[in-house]
Amino acid sequence: MVEITDAELAAAKRRWETERAERPIPTSVRFDSVSERVIVEFTNGASFLFPARALQGLEEASAAQLAEVELLGETGLHWESLDADYTIAGLMSGIFGTKTFMDAQRRGGQSRSAAKIAASRVNGARGGRPKKTEDGS
Repeated sequence: MVEITDAELAAAKRRWETERAERPIPTSVRFDSVSERVIVEFTNGASFLFPARALQGLEEASAAQLAEVELLGETGLHWESLDADYTIAGLMSGIFGTKTFMDAQRRGGQSRSAAKIAASRVNGARGGRPKKTEDGS
């Protein structure tokens, strides 16, 4: 087992306090019902906001449920009634859900509506998309 002296522990606490004082810390979070965005405020005056319904598990949430957002320590956001938790660092990195969820979000325009399916079948019966010419059209 590693022995840690009181002096080493005190030095580690000072380093932690110095590092903590130098980085922005979230001070508050709220849901703005007009823009439907979650806004996180930091000690340095900066704000981070994102569309609430872009998060996995919050897509169908009511405005009242989204307004229940609270800080989870200094690193996360929590919605009790939705049983949803996200790290602020993850959200700021653009991680709004699992890889499968994120991949599905990136496939915009691939909706399988009845109208799209019917149009695709008609187009297929005509031979599909026309081949591109050398000029790119």
